[in-house]
Amino acid sequence: MISSVRPAVSPFTSSGFSTAQRRSFVKTRFSPIPVIRNEQVSLNHPVSPQKPVYISSVETFSPLAARPQKRKVECNAYEAADRPLEINIELPDGHARAEAAQRIKIGLYFATWWALNVVFNIYNKKVLNAFPYPWLTSTLSLAAGSLIMMISWATKVAETPKVDLEFWKMLLPVAVAHTIGHVAATVSMSKVAVSFTHIIKSGEPAFSVLVSRFLLGDTFPFSVYLSLLPIIGGCALSAMTELNFNMIGFMGAMISNLAFVFRNIFSKKGMKGKSVSGMNYYACLSMLSLLILTPFAIAVEGPQMWAAGWQKAVSQIGPNFVWWVVAQSVFYHLYNQVSYMSLDQISPLTFSIGNTMKRISVIVSSIIIFHTPVQPVNALGAAIAILGTFLYSQAKQ
Repeated sequence: MISSVRPAVSPFTSSGFSTAQRRSFVKTRFSPIPVIRNEQVSLNHPVSPQKPVYISSVETFSPLAARPQKRKVECNAYEAADRPLEINIELPDGHARAEAAQRIKIGLYFATWWALNVVFNIYNKKVLNAFPYPWLTSTLSLAAGSLIMMISWATKVAETPKVDLEFWKMLLPVAVAHTIGHVAATVSMSKVAVSFTHIIKSGEPAFSVLVSRFLLGDTFPFSVYLSLLPIIGGCALSAMTELNFNMIGFMGAMISNLAFVFRNIFSKKGMKGKSVSGMNYYACLSMLSLLILTPFAIAVEGPQMWAAGWQKAVSQIGPNFVWWVVAQSVFYHLYNQVSYMSLDQISPLTFSIGNTMKRISVIVSSIIIFHTPVQPVNALGAAIAILGTFLYSQAKQ
């Protein structure tokens, strides 16, 4: 039984109390909670008036023959603990069903994101092996995504974003960084194995911390800096033991890491307060990147090289080559679109963990499909780098 006691003159002790003076008898009334009158008591152990008092037992020593004035009451009590009470509250079934549906939705996002990314990397590598023109390949990827979204807006499948000139100004530096990162990653995959490119790209958190620390002045917990050691060490070990190492491929992956770090920084700083969904945000980003990339792709490679390379690829592969190009372009947009849509549903930590698992699935699947030779030391370096990425995502929070 629980009773709160409010002392009238002085606090009472947890060991008990007794009346010391003879007073007039007050007619008692039955009450499930004992009424404790504390007019004059001895002070041995103070009890805080701010905490509830739990009555453990109440004993009355008053024989029937005794006079009411000499009635003696002994009360044992103890103070409430400092820690909060543990209360289990069962949520309504509707809330539980909503949480279960949300978990299923996030799981579907992750599964779709990983699957689309694996398919893109496979077809992208097939196209680059037969048609080694990464600038045009990158342009076609952005063009396909832009076309898909314009059709979606025109047919009302997707809601048209309400953006103004200020939005496009804020998006411009993000698009520049996105374009550089996209082309650099494609150049890397045209020179080295898909698995090696993604191992190096797992070092992106190291670039993020260094850029934020030395250019933006941000500070991080010591655990974040410690998590960079396995990332840097694992990438270095994989690079040194890569059987088909290529400097252009290695530098492409490194430049891609740096560019995507700046893309994220510009996106966080410039897009605050903008009410654009993840899907429409990436669509606008693709369109602006396409406008930036197209003249550079023409200048670096040009239509003559593309025509000769296309004819050679079709003669060697056949009509399937056209399907490969379409598939890699469409799946590039879809996997990025799903990743941006998932950001609307999950926390940055969950997204970071999902991105780490995505990279593992791409590395493993590409090694199996393309029969990429991997040395044990090289695999160890990849595992260390990916583990460091996971530890970084945990320490960052």
